[in-house]
Amino acid sequence: MTYPPPTKNISVIGLGKLGAPLAACLASKGHRVIGVDLNPQTVRLVNECRAPVFEPGLEELLRANRGRLVATDDYQAAIAGSEVTFIVLPTPSDEHGGFSLRYVLGACARIGEALRNKADYHLIVLTSTVLPGATSNQVKPVLEDRSGKRCGPDFGLCFSPEFIALGSVIRDLLYPDFILIGESDPHSGDMLVGIYKNLCDSDPPIARMNFVNAELTKLAINTFVTTKISYANMLTQVCERIPGADVDVVTSALGLDSRIGRKYLKGAIGYGGPCFPRDNLAFTYLTRTLGTHAILAEATDQVNRQQVPRLAELVLSKLPGGGRVAILGLSYKPKSDVVERSQGLELAQYLLAQDISVVLYDPVAMDNARFVLGDRASFASSAEECTRQANVVVVTTPWEEFRDLSPKHLNYSNGRPTLVDCWRILDRQRFEQDADYFVLGAGPSIDRQNTEAVVNLP
Repeated sequence: MTYPPPTKNISVIGLGKLGAPLAACLASKGHRVIGVDLNPQTVRLVNECRAPVFEPGLEELLRANRGRLVATDDYQAAIAGSEVTFIVLPTPSDEHGGFSLRYVLGACARIGEALRNKADYHLIVLTSTVLPGATSNQVKPVLEDRSGKRCGPDFGLCFSPEFIALGSVIRDLLYPDFILIGESDPHSGDMLVGIYKNLCDSDPPIARMNFVNAELTKLAINTFVTTKISYANMLTQVCERIPGADVDVVTSALGLDSRIGRKYLKGAIGYGGPCFPRDNLAFTYLTRTLGTHAILAEATDQVNRQQVPRLAELVLSKLPGGGRVAILGLSYKPKSDVVERSQGLELAQYLLAQDISVVLYDPVAMDNARFVLGDRASFASSAEECTRQANVVVVTTPWEEFRDLSPKHLNYSNGRPTLVDCWRILDRQRFEQDADYFVLGAGPSIDRQNTEAVVNLP
């Protein structure tokens, strides 16, 4: 099938952690891109070809496409100067557990007012995660009311969320597993397909459907992924209680089954970040409003909430009186500065609430962690400085630089230190001679005494 050639003029509303990389990627494909953000500092940084958010490769991409991407706070100029608009704004959790559309609907009102003065057809693409029904029942009415135009004949509307991970946003935009499009009409969908075929360096499959199915698909994917994570973490706890068991061996084999797959089966600690926890919560909220229960999603969330307390219990059991805990990793994942629902940050908060002294380090998330914790915790300038100040060291985020730690970086002033390697990224043989080395997901070693325990498990 032949699709319309991609438009050369695109506006992107919201230049945050997804919007700025999307704008830069579109510019890299030859489009003239107008980025819109109400934060003056963000506008200034983008116009200076400087990254307004932390994302690997973003600043280089901005510099390489100087002249094709400009930023402004002027909605009218952006809509007038483009044929397609992507809305990339946050939809935070509301008090019920659903998604708040206050930012999205505010932007739609401004877009609609700009469309009122424009004669040409315009396509609006909503990428923000919303509950089923939101695009049809809330977004579209605001656009129609403020523009005086009708969706379909006068302007197009698509719901097309991205499936990206912070730290690899640019790659995920250029090489997506698939494209999801909820469309108001075939012409709108065709226009968006043309843009994606130009944007993607791969040739991903494209799933086209109505709004509500696309909205539900987005939620279903994220909640399914969290279920895999919590399942692997459940296996981690089981393996710790069986002599000779190893969660890495089990999940590696488990993932070979094509019905399951290996992604997100790394048993360790819980999931965090800005999407997974709130999407799981929103799915549960959705099912309650429909008169049913998402029992599996609720169990997934329950397992996830158990991870920090169980890790803290291990840490406290190894901590000498008056001792100190070092936490390596405050971002919720490597290559990101986001600390929202980070397991390392939540562990620090848990320990601080019990008056335990903690010292913290992360390669890029220190400022964000300080904003949350204030002066209740100490912060080190390097991983080595952090570990030397503590009796128990916990690796909570598998940053690559933490692999360079060695036994000489530990603190031996109060006897053998304890090292808890949540993600099993260190060389066990290097550490277990000099420290009490613990990994999650590994049972006691098998010897002659406990072989029978393995054979005679109830």
